[in-house]
Formats: sequence, C-alpha cells, structure tokens
Amino acid sequence: MPVITMEAAPLTPEQKRQLIAEFTESAARITGLDAAAFYVFLKENSLENVGVGGKVLADVASCAKKQD
Repeated sequence: MPVITMEAAPLTPEQKRQLIAEFTESAARITGLDAAAFYVFLKENSLENVGVGGKVLADVASCAKKQD
C-alpha cells in the first residue's frame, strides 16, 4: 500500500480530482506498480493554521489582497 500525502491550502473538488489522478499516474509509471495500489491523502489546512516567515498566512494573504 504505497501512500502519497500532500498538505495544502483549501482546494477545489476539481483540483483534488486532478491531483489524485496525476499523482497516482506518475507514481505508478515511475515505480511500475499497479495504480490501484496507491492511496493519496490530501490534507487541507486553513490559512489561519499556517505560518510563513513568522506570520500567519491568512494575514499575509489579506495584506496582499489589499495591495492589489
């Protein structure tokens, strides 16, 4: 049971479908294992639960929006 895990900000359902399909396809091709063997876990984190450069990512994102 090979496992692929990715942590990201919230994703759309279409992004999730595409990531799962492409991660599985690439891993199966590279390893030679059957695609059905792979489990893909997408862990979504709210921007309030992530820090970058000592700042909460939600704060960084809101400042960037204000500058646009």
